[in-house]
Amino acid sequence: MEGSQAPDDALLWQRARDGDERAFGELFTRHVQRVYNYCFRRLGSWALAEDVAQQAFTEVWRKRDVVFVDKSLLPYLLVVANNVACNAARAARRYANMLATLPEPEHVPDHADDSARRIDDERRMQRVLAALRTLRAEEQDVVTMCDWEGLSYAEAAAVLRIPLGTVRSRLARARQRLRLELAELFPVPASTAGTDPDGGGSS
Repeated sequence: MEGSQAPDDALLWQRARDGDERAFGELFTRHVQRVYNYCFRRLGSWALAEDVAQQAFTEVWRKRDVVFVDKSLLPYLLVVANNVACNAARAARRYANMLATLPEPEHVPDHADDSARRIDDERRMQRVLAALRTLRAEEQDVVTMCDWEGLSYAEAAAVLRIPLGTVRSRLARARQRLRLELAELFPVPASTAGTDPDGGGSS
């Protein structure tokens, strides 16, 4: 029924810009899982991803007066999350380097199924991130936007402020390299290789 249709992001964002915290809370509920998953894919740690996702929403709320949303808030959220994740990754590397100088703590195994799954996810994600880091930074950006978050080529071009053709060419090169790096971990059927989110195929 038309009267029960949920308001779109643009309307909720306008209310949030006017100070409506409940409207922003609805935007948070609508997009938090996507942002959280995106942060995990960038960082390889569920705990760190949760912190970064929260920081990203806090930053978006803080800058609400200067940000305009035409359709969906998600692309802007991903840009902010990416910036926060980059800072968090640098801090995590510094922390890891510091820990490497300390004696190894005694390992206490956690037999909870959920914890085991999370650890397995993180190990697998670290493999993916290691492969992703073999790409140039601009290629990493198009992979995370198009392949991980499902943005169309046009949406990614708008978010990254680059031409549509550049998105296509960077993504084609990146996919080829990642297929080689991750062939054992994630076999990709030949019929799905190079699929274009816009439905047109890579060029």
